[in-house]
Amino acid sequence: MRNFLLSLFFFVNLAWSQDYAKHVNPFIGTGGHGHTFPGATTPYGMVQLSPDTRIDGSWDGCSGYHYSDSIIYGFSHTHLNGTGVSDYGDILLMPTMGEPSFDNKVYASSFSHTNEKASAGFYSVKLDKHNIDVRLTASTRVGFHEYTFNQEGQANIILDLNHRDKLLEGEVRIVNPTTIEVLRRSEAWARDQYVYARIEFNVPMKINNARGKNKPKELYRGDDELKISFSKPVKKGGKILVKVALSPTGYEGAKLNSTEIKHWDFEKVHQDAVQLWNNELSKIEVNSDDKNKLAIFYTALYHTMMQPNIAQDMDGKYRGRDNQIHQAEGFEYYTVFSLWDTFRGAHPLYTLIDKKRTSDYINTFLKQYEQGGRLPVWELASNETDCMIGYHSVSVIADAMVKGIEGFDYEKAFEASKASAMRDVLGLEAYKKNGFISIDDDHESVSKTVEYAYDDWCIAQMALLLGKQEDYQYFMKRSQNWKNLFDWEKGFIRPKKNGGWDKPFDPREVNNNFTEGNAWQYTFFVPQDIQGMIHAYGGPEKFEAKLDAMFNSESKTTGREQVDVTGLIGQYAHGNEPSHHMAYLYNYIGKPEKTNEKVKYILDNFYKNSPDGLIGNEDCGQMSAWYVLSSIGIYAVTPGVAKWQTVKPNFDKIKIHFENDKTIDIINKDNSKLGFFIERPIDTSDYYYSRTILPVPVIQAESKSFKDKLLISMDSNNLDNGKYRECMIFYKIDGQNEFSLYTKPFEISNSTKIYAFTKQDLEGRNESDTISATFFKKPNNYTIDIKSKYNPQYHAGGPEGLLDGILGSENWRKGDWQGYQSQDFEAVIDLQKETKIKKISTHFLQDTRAWILMPTEVEFYTSNDGKNFIKVATIQNSVDPKEYEVVLKDFTASVQAKAKYLKVVAKNFGKLPEWHQGHPYDGDAFIFIDEITVN
Repeated sequence: MRNFLLSLFFFVNLAWSQDYAKHVNPFIGTGGHGHTFPGATTPYGMVQLSPDTRIDGSWDGCSGYHYSDSIIYGFSHTHLNGTGVSDYGDILLMPTMGEPSFDNKVYASSFSHTNEKASAGFYSVKLDKHNIDVRLTASTRVGFHEYTFNQEGQANIILDLNHRDKLLEGEVRIVNPTTIEVLRRSEAWARDQYVYARIEFNVPMKINNARGKNKPKELYRGDDELKISFSKPVKKGGKILVKVALSPTGYEGAKLNSTEIKHWDFEKVHQDAVQLWNNELSKIEVNSDDKNKLAIFYTALYHTMMQPNIAQDMDGKYRGRDNQIHQAEGFEYYTVFSLWDTFRGAHPLYTLIDKKRTSDYINTFLKQYEQGGRLPVWELASNETDCMIGYHSVSVIADAMVKGIEGFDYEKAFEASKASAMRDVLGLEAYKKNGFISIDDDHESVSKTVEYAYDDWCIAQMALLLGKQEDYQYFMKRSQNWKNLFDWEKGFIRPKKNGGWDKPFDPREVNNNFTEGNAWQYTFFVPQDIQGMIHAYGGPEKFEAKLDAMFNSESKTTGREQVDVTGLIGQYAHGNEPSHHMAYLYNYIGKPEKTNEKVKYILDNFYKNSPDGLIGNEDCGQMSAWYVLSSIGIYAVTPGVAKWQTVKPNFDKIKIHFENDKTIDIINKDNSKLGFFIERPIDTSDYYYSRTILPVPVIQAESKSFKDKLLISMDSNNLDNGKYRECMIFYKIDGQNEFSLYTKPFEISNSTKIYAFTKQDLEGRNESDTISATFFKKPNNYTIDIKSKYNPQYHAGGPEGLLDGILGSENWRKGDWQGYQSQDFEAVIDLQKETKIKKISTHFLQDTRAWILMPTEVEFYTSNDGKNFIKVATIQNSVDPKEYEVVLKDFTASVQAKAKYLKVVAKNFGKLPEWHQGHPYDGDAFIFIDEITVN
C-alpha cells in the first residue's frame, strides 16, 4: 500500500512538474489587431517589462508593441494585454552608446525579428543601432534587465518619464551611485496614475545629462518633462544589470518590493519566473502531437493569466479608489478589470481553476465600492475609466456565489451590487422608469438595456441565495426588460426613439445605438432568459432558423466602420465579445451537433500560432478564455448559473487540477464528465418567477416634430408564438387626468406629451411600465435645402431636424446632431416670404476625441431670389481644437436685412493634426450642427 501511495504521489507531481511554459509563444496576438505584448511578466504580476515600438496612442499600438514595427524606443515596465484603449508604458529605460540624446527618435534603435526571442517570463532582442544585446525577465513586482554592450565606449541608460501618456508629475531621487527612486504620475486612460519605482544598477552610474525644471544634485523634478541619462565606460562584452521594483504606494513600498530579487543572477530570476508560470499553466493539462495546437492552447491560458494584476506591496499596502493608501487584510488587491469583456468567459474560467483569486477580485471590488462609492466598471490603476457599459462586477459576484466560492462578504456584495443598479446615470434613470432605454435617453441604448437586464438577473440570484424575496422579485422583473426592445414582428432587438421604433432599421447597421455591434449581434444577448428568447421567436424550430440565418448571412456590416467587429461568420463576429456565447445557443434547442460544428470552425480558423493569431483584441484574456474553455469542452453561456454548456473537446485527453488537490480527467470520446465539478453548487435555475412582464406599447408617428397636424398610432407589440396576446393599451395626453382605452389612431395639432401602458385585462393582473413620447409643433414653416451630404449615421431626423427648434445635448451619440465629414457644411433656408432678419444663430458641437471639431468659421448670406447671395457676416471660431472636453457653441451674427433666403456656410477644420490622440493622424474632421435659428 505504501509503495502504491508513493507511486501515486510521484505520478501527480510529475504532471505538475512538466514544462508547460515551453509551449507559450508570447508573439501570438502582437500582430493584426490582437494588441498583445511579447515582454517578460509573471502570472498576474505588477510588472510587465516589454519593448515599446509605438510612442503614440494609436489603436494597434495599445500594448506599446506591434509586430509590424522595426524600431524599439525602449523598455517600459507596465503594459496592457489586448485592450482597445492606450495606457501604461511607465518607467521607460533605453540603453545606448556614445553621446546620449533625449530625442526618442535619436535614442531609438532598429531591430530584427530574427534577433528577437520571447517565452514565458523572458524576452531578448538585439538593438542594431547601438549594437547592444538586451535580455529581460521579471518577478511579480520587479523587472530585471541585462544589457550586453558589444563594443567599447560610453554606455548610457536613458530614463524617459515623458514616454507615451502625459506626465503630470515626475521626480527622481539619487540615493547613491547605484540606486535611484522615481515617481511617475501620469494621465491617459487612467486620469491620475501613480507609479513609484526603485531602480538599482549592479555598477555605479554617473548622471551626465538631465532635462527637467529643477536640477539639484540629488533631486530632479518636472511636472511636464523629466529625462535623465546615466553613463559608464564599458569594454566590449561588458554588461550592466538593472533591477526596477514598482509600487503604487510610495518609495518605501518600492524599496520593500525590491527585496523580491536579492541577488544579481539573471538566470535564477528567469527560471523562477518560468516556475511561476508552470505552477499556473499546469492547472489544465492537455496533450497533443500537434505542437502548434499546444502552443495556441498554452499561450491562450497564459494570456488569461496576465491580468488582473497584483496592485499591492509585499506588506499588503495599496492605493485605493479614493487615492489614499490602505492596508489589505485577508485578501490581495488587484487592478485592471476589463469587466465588459471578461465577465463572459475569463472570470468563469477563474471560478474553475482559481477560486482564491476570484475571492480576492471580489474583495477588491468591495473595497472600491467602499472607497469610491460604486463597484468597478473598467478599473485601471485605481482609476475608474467608465469605459464600456453595464455593471458587470455583479456577474462576477453572482457567479462566485452560486458556485459556492467563499472568502468574501455575501451581504456586502449584494449591497454593493444593488447600489450599482439603483444609480441614475448612463441611462439607468430611464431604464428604471420606463423599462428600457431610448435613443432620446442615452447612446448605446439597446446594448445598455439588454446588458442591464442580465446584470439585474444576476442581482436577483444573489437576493434569492440570501433570502431577500422582495429584492428577488424586483430584479427578476427588471431582468425581463429585454422584451421592451424586442420587435416581435421583425424578430430583432432594436432601438426605440420617442416611444416608437427608430426607422429606418437595418439589422446589419453598426451605429451608436449599440456597443461595438449591430442588431444581429445583440438580438441574442438574453443569457438570463434563453427559454423566453426561444419562445419569443415562436419556438425551437424558428429559433434555430434565426440562428442559422445569422451564421449564413453575408459577412458584411453596414453603417459605421467598427474596427472591433472582426472574425465574421455571417453576422456572428468572433473578434468582439457580444458574439462569444452564440454558437452554444444551439444546445438549448437540442442541436448540439451545430454547436460542435461552429465551435470547431472557430477553434480551427480564428486562433493561430503566429503574430496575427488572434482574430480580434485579446481584451485582457477574454478572447483566449473562450479558446481555453471551448477546447476543454465547456462554456459559461450564463455566468450566474452553476452549470456549464458542453461541446466536443478539442483534445483527446484533458486533466484539470483544482485548488483542493482534486483532479478530473476528460476524455474526448466520453462527454459525461463535462458538466463537472463545482464545489457546493447552488442551482437557482428551477426557481419560478411569478410575473412575466408585458412589453410596453409602441407609440408611432412620422416624426418628432410637425407643421400642422400629426397622426399618432399605437401597437401593443405583444406576440405569443406568432399570435397577438389579449391585451389593451391605455393612454392619456398631457393635461388629462385619466387614462383612456386606445382603440384607433388619432391626430394632434399642438406640441404635447403622450403617456401609454398596456394591460393584460381590466382587472390589471399584469400591466407594463408607463412610457411617454413628446411631439413638437415647429415654430416656423421654413424649409431647408442642404447642399452638403450628411453622414447617414448622424442625420438628426433628416433636413428638417435643423429647423425644428429642438437643441441637441452634449451627448451627440443620442442622434440629435447632423454630422458632415471631409466637407464644408452649406444649406439654404427658404423663409417662405421676405422677412426682416435681426439675428442668425447656428449651433455646433466639438468633441475632439471623436474627431468632431468646430468649424474654422461660419458665413451667413442673404438673398431674395435664391440665386444671388450677399454675405452679411463671418464669425470666426474661438474654441481651442485641443480642448478635449465636449463644447457647445452658438455662432451668432446680428444683422439688419430683409430677405426671403438665407445661406449658411461652415468651413470644415480639415485633416486632423499630428497632436491629435486619434488614429490615423491624417483622418478627416467632422462638423456637427443641430439647429439654425433666425430671429
